[in-house]
Amino acid sequence: MNAEGEPSPTSAPSPLRPPSFNVLDRLARSSPALLYTTFDQLRTLIAVAETGTALGAARTLGRDQSSVQKQLDTLNRNFSELCGEPLLHRQGRGRNVLFTATGQALAEQARNTLSEWLDAMHECRRELGGTLTVGATRYTLGYLAQAGDLVAGEFRDRGIELNVVHVRTKDLLSRLLAKDVDLVCGSVVTSHALDACDILEWRRSGLSILTNVDMEGPGNPVKASELPTLPLVVPSGGVINDFVHGWFGSDYRNRLDIVAEIDSAQYGFELLRSGLIHGYMLVTEGIGEAADDNLLHAASGLRTLALVDDLEPKLELLVGVFARRGERSSYPGGHPLNLLWEALQPEGKDFWLDMRRAGGDAG
Repeated sequence: MNAEGEPSPTSAPSPLRPPSFNVLDRLARSSPALLYTTFDQLRTLIAVAETGTALGAARTLGRDQSSVQKQLDTLNRNFSELCGEPLLHRQGRGRNVLFTATGQALAEQARNTLSEWLDAMHECRRELGGTLTVGATRYTLGYLAQAGDLVAGEFRDRGIELNVVHVRTKDLLSRLLAKDVDLVCGSVVTSHALDACDILEWRRSGLSILTNVDMEGPGNPVKASELPTLPLVVPSGGVINDFVHGWFGSDYRNRLDIVAEIDSAQYGFELLRSGLIHGYMLVTEGIGEAADDNLLHAASGLRTLALVDDLEPKLELLVGVFARRGERSSYPGGHPLNLLWEALQPEGKDFWLDMRRAGGDAG
């Protein structure tokens, strides 16, 4: 203020200062062209961006091409008004549409917006017990199916949606902690940090060896420290790889005599039975037991050797069910997560016989 009580020139608002609106103010002042844009239109825009054409989007969405094109025309008209250019241009029959820079930016924004809404709704439904997503490795899917049968009636009566997804052993804990799944059935090597998990333990075990080498080979058992002296067949990933990595470090390929690296136990069995190579295949203890008891036809004719862990760190294969630490206790007993957890409790001799047939979890 000056001496006369009038505002000083320096206190006058700058003409370049943007108006101060809160979120509600901005929405109240939004153009109808934006507010009338629907999720359905955004879904169509995403489908066109993914498939390249209105026809491709129509096929993906199960709609008439004319309906898709009408939505695109509306979006083009509205966003030309809002942004100064259309979202896309048609380029003639049989050619993909051409997205403008504005179209590319808003198609990406549409993906993010719809994904966030879907994720938020799924999370709300999950918290209220309306849906449950469970991951299982290949060898635990049967146990999960048996447990699912026990809760199927109640889940159906209460309208609970149970989703089952395949999870590879190497992704077991990361998928759980990222909240991609609410519960997983599978196996981990105990070198992994498990403090973040509630665990329903089915079995702890080590490794065994299957071999086609005759009886003049090493005796039974074999020490883990002897592995560098043997021609080995090892998986390229999974829990066996975790053992080898834990014992011999990241450069284990330079420290071991690996005659074959396989991507599945089945292939390893066939490789040894074919006689193309002679070697010692690292397997879970469960697979070794199943082969020794003639419960694993694919490994028939191969000899089982015990493997003694005489190295540090001491490693075990933990097979069971995993949930996020403390989450179950935060829900009432009737929450679907707790119901399924109880249904997965191992009971009876048949369960342990099945575990041996499946090899614990070769994952």
